[in-house]
Amino acid sequence: MDFNVKKLASDAGVFFTRAVQYTEEKLGQAEKTELDAHLENLIARADCTKNWTEKIFRQTEVLLQPNPSARIEEFFYEKLDRKIPSRTTNAELLGQYMQDAAKEFGAGTPYGSTLITVGEYQRRLGGAEREFLQTSAINFLTPLRNFLEGDWKTISKERRLLENRRLDLDVCKARLKKAKLAEAKAAAAPDFQETRPRNYVLSASASALWSEEVDKAEHELRVAQTEFDRQAEVTRLLLEGISSTHVNHLRCLHEFVEAQAAYYAQCHKHMQDLQKELSRFPNAFAVNASTSGVRSPNPSNALESSTLKIEEVKPPATGTRKAKVLYDYDAADSSELSLLADEVGFEEVCFPFLTFSNIHYISISDFSMYCNRNVFDLSLTTELLFGKGLPVV
Repeated sequence: MDFNVKKLASDAGVFFTRAVQYTEEKLGQAEKTELDAHLENLIARADCTKNWTEKIFRQTEVLLQPNPSARIEEFFYEKLDRKIPSRTTNAELLGQYMQDAAKEFGAGTPYGSTLITVGEYQRRLGGAEREFLQTSAINFLTPLRNFLEGDWKTISKERRLLENRRLDLDVCKARLKKAKLAEAKAAAAPDFQETRPRNYVLSASASALWSEEVDKAEHELRVAQTEFDRQAEVTRLLLEGISSTHVNHLRCLHEFVEAQAAYYAQCHKHMQDLQKELSRFPNAFAVNASTSGVRSPNPSNALESSTLKIEEVKPPATGTRKAKVLYDYDAADSSELSLLADEVGFEEVCFPFLTFSNIHYISISDFSMYCNRNVFDLSLTTELLFGKGLPVV
């Protein structure tokens, strides 16, 4: 018990002297032993490596597991040394929902059978994603985590110890400097006319005491210097190991890229196979289009088929058609017409291409151009409304 109390008191004294030295250095009232340039460069490089490795590690975790709740759960499992439960990927869950929906809609229907096929390939994509996550966690995340939680903690511990050794060295230097100043002051020859013999004896005794104090301070300085040099060498060796850490992380990065390439290649293959599977099914869209009279979605074919030439226009057999204006419109210039709402009176002879079963929407300028030139291109009648256009019914 007595030993522990003494050790505690000694540690408290050392901590106090270090705190005083550190405070005086910050205030510019004490000298500070600087590290050599090579060691300073190694420390700066190690700090840079730690900061960027931590950022890459955190962002890779976000990439592999975007859900923060899931990441927190996995963190607690790791801290408790328990196995992380298997988690269903989003693609696998989507595939399961599609297959369940196909059972409700009927597997014999086109929609149901397609859902079954797409759902199966979604589950394959989810399996590939699961394999990629496991490979990346083992080959890339684990080495980064081992560096941050293992090697870097060791380096930080040795750096703190080096800082303490430096503070102890500077304390010993300051103590020796004070002892030498006091010794020089005590060793100065006294003036016998103004100094009594008793004071002279006390001065000589003090000089001898300060000489002993100087010898003690020099011994403590030599010990502190030896410990500082030894700790600086240990720290330097650990910091130089950062180069091997970079080599190891480079190898892990190559493995991560290979895992990504394999994953995306596998996904691409699955999607190509899915497209081939879907191309074998009956084209329900074509059947519906032919039944409802919808044109082919090909833009080039639609443009060619929708262009109407003037010589192809045939006048109606009997009767006339009239157009009704739904909105007021003021002409912007002389090339346009000003129209009023509910105005009627445009005969079909001006619009020979119109039928009751076909509704076209044209702009006011195109409408005016047609009336003036009696020429119209049907390709301009598809949703060419600018502002308040003229619906022709």
